[in-house]
Amino acid sequence: MSLHGARPAVRRATSADVPALAAVLARAFLDDPVAAWAFKNGGLRRSALERFQATRLRQLLAGGEVWTTEDLACAALWAAPGGWRSSPREEAQIARCFLHPRLITRLPLTAVGWQLLEHRHPSSPEHWYLAVLGTDPSAQGRGLGSAVLTAMLEQCDGDGVAAYLESSKERNIDFYARHGFRVTGEFHLLRGPPMWPMWRDPRR
Repeated sequence: MSLHGARPAVRRATSADVPALAAVLARAFLDDPVAAWAFKNGGLRRSALERFQATRLRQLLAGGEVWTTEDLACAALWAAPGGWRSSPREEAQIARCFLHPRLITRLPLTAVGWQLLEHRHPSSPEHWYLAVLGTDPSAQGRGLGSAVLTAMLEQCDGDGVAAYLESSKERNIDFYARHGFRVTGEFHLLRGPPMWPMWRDPRR
């Protein structure tokens, strides 16, 4: 909630929003353990994250749902039911984010990690997949993450469809729990940090 008690206004993102949202999400994930594992070179991490987030934004604008705030300070990227598994074309697009001499050596490891995520992803029942949720560090604490998350969860509840995510930070578990998610396990990426899969049944 905002300081005035009203939920911040949200809307569906468009392709015109991609550059601004990619920059916001890169800043949001700069200290993320999985981002640091994938893009180990700290000096290149921000630019690589911008390319990665722009890629995911375009992919999920095409086949899922992307919600953002009016000021583009926060975004939630969702894959539609049955559409969470990456196609070979999408995997190739993501791989191009590593095309730098000081990043390319991480590509095999992160490719294995990506496959691990998809292997552990529940295939049923039908669900929406929250692939990315991030808020610009300068805008945190204003309820923006809850606002963009709730927009899609209300749709899930209305349609009777579950939701799923993997939290890459333990401290974010409580945030998602307040929105009805529960931890279903814990696993480590190959030579990498832990992640916590979380599931949410629709509220009737």
